[in-house]
Formats: sequence, C-alpha cells, structure tokens
Amino acid sequence: MAFPLHRYRRLRRSESLRRMVRETTVEPSDFIAPLFVVPGTGVRQPVPSMPGVDRFSPELAAAEAKELAARGVLSVILFGIPDAKDAVGTSSADPEGPVCRAVRLIKEKSPDTVVMTDVCLCEYTDHGHCGMLKGHEVDNDPTLPVLAAEALAHARAGADVVAPSDMMDGRVRAIRDALDANGFQDVALLSYAAKYSSGFYGPFRDAAESAPSFGDRRAYQMDPANVREAVKEVLSDVEEGADMVMVKPALSYLDVVRATKEATNVPVATYNVSGEYAMVKAAAERGWIDGPRVTLEILTSMKRAGADLILTYHAKEAAEWLGR
Repeated sequence: MAFPLHRYRRLRRSESLRRMVRETTVEPSDFIAPLFVVPGTGVRQPVPSMPGVDRFSPELAAAEAKELAARGVLSVILFGIPDAKDAVGTSSADPEGPVCRAVRLIKEKSPDTVVMTDVCLCEYTDHGHCGMLKGHEVDNDPTLPVLAAEALAHARAGADVVAPSDMMDGRVRAIRDALDANGFQDVALLSYAAKYSSGFYGPFRDAAESAPSFGDRRAYQMDPANVREAVKEVLSDVEEGADMVMVKPALSYLDVVRATKEATNVPVATYNVSGEYAMVKAAAERGWIDGPRVTLEILTSMKRAGADLILTYHAKEAAEWLGR
C-alpha cells in the first residue's frame, strides 16, 4: 500500500478544486452595511479613525444604499447623529430626524434594500449613556418606553427591522409589544443579545459621537469573560420576541457566535466592529498585511463560526473583492 494513504493535497491543487469542496462560503448578501446618518443635505463627512467610512446626510445615505444593493449588499443598518441632544434622548423618536428621513429615502430609492435601524439612546443623550439616568446610574425600567418609542418611530418611517443595542433588560419585550400594539407586527426585531463591554468600540464612538461623558458601560454591557451568560441573554431575547440575535464584537468572540448558533434556531448575526476594522486598515496602510486577503479571511472565520449575517464596515469593498 502506498504511503501516505490519504493525500489531502489532491483536492487543493487548483482554485476550481478548492472551490468545489469549500465548506464555508461568504456572499455579499451575508453582509449588513452600517451607515452613519447626519442632519442636512449634501453632507459627507469622513470618519478619521475609520478610513473609507463616511457620515452621510439622508439623501446621500440613500444613494449609498442603492450602490451597495448594486454590489449585492442588500441590507443596511442606520445610526443617527442628531442636531440636538438632551438628558433623555428626546430626538431619538423624532419622525423628521436623520434616521427616519433616511429610512424613507432608502425605501424610495432602493426598494430592494432591507433597512435596519439601531435602537439605542447613546447617540441622542448628552451624557452618552444608553438609557435614562438616576444619579450616575443607568435606570433600566424607565428607559424601556423611550426605546420602544424610538423603535416605533423607525417602524412608522418604513424600517424593515429594528435592532435594539442598549442592553437594557426587558427591552425586546417592550419594543415587540409596542410594535404589535400599533399595527407593526411584520416589522422584525434583531436583538443585540450578547453585546460585550469592549475596547474595540473606540472608532465607532468617534463616528457616532456617543462616548460616555462619565464612567463606562460595564454595568449594563456584558463582561468579556462570560459565555454561558451570553447564551442566557440570547435565549431570553428569543423568548421575548427577537426574530434574530447578534453577538458583538465578532473577532474575539467567535466562541460566543458558535455557542449562540448551537443554542438557538433563529438567524445569528455578528458585528465586525469599528476597532476590528480600523486595525486591519491601519496594518494594511503600512504594508504589514495584505488587506483584502486578511479581510476576507476574517469574514470567513465569522461565517465558519456560525454567523448567518455579518454587520461589517468592509461590506462594500468585500463585495467588490468577492465579485472579482
């Protein structure tokens, strides 16, 4: 008998052979592209800490969504930066705010695009925390109706999916009840079910102007050391009415993605967050890594771990690379 008996290289000899037996594939339709939306018209502002990422006024966000759809990226998620902020995030439910305006324009200009909206208060409060304050503590229960009002405003504007990211206990049920009571039973809910208190969020806070003015978010976002707790969070959110769940961040939490996939039968998303994006861009700019190759390898790892959807700032460029 010839040695070695198993020659695994036989199926690696060409790209056609490798593609034929490939276990995990990544497609542009797997991506959700984040869009930062600001007030005004004709506004396009580069985000210094995230090369290639801009903040858009609503009509330019709609144009960007249409271009993404042409490349096969059929989902976007909107983050709003308002003109005015206050202690209770009043502008979060403004029907003429940048998010609601962008939702309407995207649905008009790119009707095939699935429009998701981030539901949180950190972009809308002057203190930068994700809920109402009681002293220097975030007060969970009074925050729930404010989040529900924000989600309802997005649904009225035409959002297909609302995505609460605040990590208040019970917010999925509160939002689901508000949507259903107002005739929006068909609006889906993607819960940031396992959102960790992470150091990888820095560039996002630059882009969204949402850094806390005091303290941090460890009292309501998850401890990075915990996995079993993440599964509890996921199962609770599904029980409360979440149609999809998300793990955030992605790259250092692929074990959590896998645990989530195994624990539930709803679609699982993961968020390839701003710090992960910025590190790849910085290293690629210095010539230390092959940016496109590393990016696609990272995105493949997320899909391999069990993610059905990947929220990523690489969406536009990765779709182009996959199409070559």
